[in-house]
Amino acid sequence: MSRIGKKPIDIPKGVDVKIEGAALSVKGPKGELSSGFPAGVQIEVKEGKVVVGRTEETKNVRALHGLVRNLIANMVSGVSSGYQRVLEITGTGYRAQVQGNKLVLALGYSHPVEFILPSGIKAAVDQKQTQITLTGIDKQQMGQIAADLRALRSPDIYKGKGVRYAGQRLKLKVGKAGKK
Repeated sequence: MSRIGKKPIDIPKGVDVKIEGAALSVKGPKGELSSGFPAGVQIEVKEGKVVVGRTEETKNVRALHGLVRNLIANMVSGVSSGYQRVLEITGTGYRAQVQGNKLVLALGYSHPVEFILPSGIKAAVDQKQTQITLTGIDKQQMGQIAADLRALRSPDIYKGKGVRYAGQRLKLKVGKAGKK
């Protein structure tokens, strides 16, 4: 039995979990998420907890057991408290602005880069315009948007210029050694 898969998920107050066939929907104060789950995985709501089990003992179902449990846990915590991801922009003249549902980034290219945010994701930029804070309820979507923003100008290995995750440490390379 999967150690992670057999842990029950506590449902906080204000969160409603509904199971309809192979689909699960979670509704809370921050919003609503729903997802379908594979056959062979059984989901039940018992006494304020979500319990994930297996109906088969095949290799594929055993592999999915812990994954499904964690996806449900992410949905429950997302609709109750939400997720936040912080990106830092480093470099001379590099900055970001929020205009409605899009981010306008100056990343050293000859043109400003416009990044349209999907529904459910909100962005805020600090006063120095070098720190982007993304908030949303879907953890998977948040991670993908943060990775897409970072890919617009990933950090340079020599100077460290570019977009990076907050707290990310970079090992900078030494430049060329001069002639001796």
